[in-house]
Amino acid sequence: MNDSEGVDGIDRAILELLIQDGRRTVTDIAQRVNMSPSPVKRRIDRLERLGVIVGYTTVVDHSRLGATFEAFTELRFTGDTDVESITAAVTAVPEVVEVFTTAGDPDALVRVRVGSVQHLRQVIDQIRRGGSVIGTKTLMVLGTWRRSP
Repeated sequence: MNDSEGVDGIDRAILELLIQDGRRTVTDIAQRVNMSPSPVKRRIDRLERLGVIVGYTTVVDHSRLGATFEAFTELRFTGDTDVESITAAVTAVPEVVEVFTTAGDPDALVRVRVGSVQHLRQVIDQIRRGGSVIGTKTLMVLGTWRRSP
């Protein structure tokens, strides 16, 4: 089954409202899409069953918790390193937030969140000690912006 099969405009409107605020009530969503709460609840349940909605999350301001720096580190590995090993090389590092394996150079892009420049240095040193890592390049994040879906 195609993932978008059976997902109509009302479903997409419901999804947009949930993306904006995952704690939005079914009643509020129903009012905004001009439906009663029961069919909206059924649609949300169906979207969950289909795997369109895979979970709900909380957005945290990590700077208020001491993680004041974010950086992206490009990783290069030896030529015989498989993709699973690239991911496994960094997932044990708690400061690693995301790993993007890529085709081409670099082999992976890793997003890390740390409390200081010294902390970042320690994390990069830890990653570099991982077996097949042959090179890194780190870029500090100065600011962020995200497009609303």
